[in-house]
Amino acid sequence: MSRYYFDLHNGAGPLRDDHGVELATLNAVTQEATRILLDIARDEVGDTGRLIVTVTVRDEAGNPISIASLTFSNEWLENPKTVPSR
Repeated sequence: MSRYYFDLHNGAGPLRDDHGVELATLNAVTQEATRILLDIARDEVGDTGRLIVTVTVRDEAGNPISIASLTFSNEWLENPKTVPSR
């Protein structure tokens, strides 16, 4: 097992992970980065309907080893006030 650190970059600025997570495989690292991105998207997509968030993964030595990012955009094709809610 190795410790990996997941630094978050979003509209609020960078957040450095000082605790890290012990994971056994690189696949587990990818899954953790994915989980973080989806959690952030669920919590932070607001009324703007836009979000860009990036996670930089560092190894135990502090070296960046992976960058994962998610871009979300929702564009209304009609005025949302004229579309009936379901």
